[in-house]
Amino acid sequence: MTELEKGPLGRRRGRGARERILSASQQLFRDQGINRTGMDQLCAAAQVSKRTAYQHFTSKDELVAEYLRRFDPDVMPGVFDRTDLTPRERLLAAFEMPASTPLCPYIAAAVELHDPQHPASQYARDYKTAIAARLTETAREAGATNPEQLGEQLALLIDGASARTRVLNSDSFPTAAAIAAVLIDNAIPAPSPRQPGDDRGTTGSAPVPVGGQ
Repeated sequence: MTELEKGPLGRRRGRGARERILSASQQLFRDQGINRTGMDQLCAAAQVSKRTAYQHFTSKDELVAEYLRRFDPDVMPGVFDRTDLTPRERLLAAFEMPASTPLCPYIAAAVELHDPQHPASQYARDYKTAIAARLTETAREAGATNPEQLGEQLALLIDGASARTRVLNSDSFPTAAAIAAVLIDNAIPAPSPRQPGDDRGTTGSAPVPVGGQ
């Protein structure tokens, strides 16, 4: 039988309390910030008691870290796992952000918390490292001369576009995508042009001079 608990509004709720808490955190943390959102407000929005909230999350710090994990647990699979795109196209697809995209939640959390040891700050670092790693892996597939450098350059460009979009309230990703295209093309050697006679010897061996002449 499903266990029920009585929420702050007197409504009986089932085991979906954890999902409601996370859903409320995603809305409140992004709309008004982590520090400005108290557990009382969050519990009211999720319609759970504080006792229930702390049964699912031992602290607000743990909840904030889980809130970040839920955004993109597989690190942009809609970009990097696409088999219909070439590696170069996947690198550029990482910049196809909707104009309404707010400041990256990982950057926002790290800036707001001011604590590099906070679980959410640690997770934000892990996520940013994972993004750079996936960009580097894709750059290597694309044939980049220095895939690690290109991966870091593109990761920095994505973060910069996200922050600039938020500050200016204007989409910066199209400009970032244009810069990315230049970086990518400069990092990937162009194929050598075919020279006349490149396919010599493919249909047979060249004649051997008589007497070694």
